[in-house]
Amino acid sequence: MEDHEITRRDFVSMTVGAGIAAAATPGEASAQQRVVETNVEIKTADGTCDAAFIHPATGSFPAVIIWPDAFGLRPSMRDLAKRLAAEGYAVLVPNPFYRVAKSPVFESASNFNFGDTTQRAKLTPLMGSINAAGAAERDAAAFIAWLDTQKQVDRTKKVGTQGYCMGGALVMRTAAAVPNRVGAGASFHGGGLATTNANSPHLLAPKIKARMYIGIAANDDMQDPEAKTKLKTAFEAAKVPAEIEVYSQSQHGWCVPDMPNQANGQPIYNKVDADRAWAKLLALYKAGLV
Repeated sequence: MEDHEITRRDFVSMTVGAGIAAAATPGEASAQQRVVETNVEIKTADGTCDAAFIHPATGSFPAVIIWPDAFGLRPSMRDLAKRLAAEGYAVLVPNPFYRVAKSPVFESASNFNFGDTTQRAKLTPLMGSINAAGAAERDAAAFIAWLDTQKQVDRTKKVGTQGYCMGGALVMRTAAAVPNRVGAGASFHGGGLATTNANSPHLLAPKIKARMYIGIAANDDMQDPEAKTKLKTAFEAAKVPAEIEVYSQSQHGWCVPDMPNQANGQPIYNKVDADRAWAKLLALYKAGLV
């Protein structure tokens, strides 16, 4: 990624990704299964990644990797993992920026001001570190190898992966990098999934064996209405089972509760659509992580 100033529109397209699912309010997860949260460190080809590993207190379960958005590993992403773990998954949330900074780089995205050039400039090296050629693929292989050594992970089940905003493209790169282990991938409100670039994520479809779900924000679709068609065509040609839909009432970032407000003062987070996205996620994992 070139070192240049990030505008809000650039943020949508450059986050090369999307993410999934709705977020839980604190304590919601405990109503289902008690979960355990541990801070871990994972050796990769590029260094040591700090991460959160969250899983039910007893038993072994299918593993899931959550790729955060451009604000990284922080409490809201941990809450998503806790909610998912309570459904019966062993969840890893890596710090995607470990090459340049320990987490949390941001405690919350709620106060981020896209109009502040100093704040925007902070995102450039962070996003550039994980979006560098081959970085996500190396990380995905290391994370899945680590998960497969954990007693809380059922290695007879496929691995799932979900991503938000920047994380959406990382989901596709993960599914393509470790196709024999990844059984399901979901991307929500992400940009840059189907571009004209030679390294566009949609071109990885022939390498993917996972079931895929792509949830697209209304404003992302408005800016790039051809992206959904390119994705659909690529998945169909590769015979990848995929569902792609536009959330016509939601803006980029709608699944993550600590997003800043829109310019008009309205919240980006949309609980109704976030809950619908969560239901799609659970159905995807039920079908794909077998």
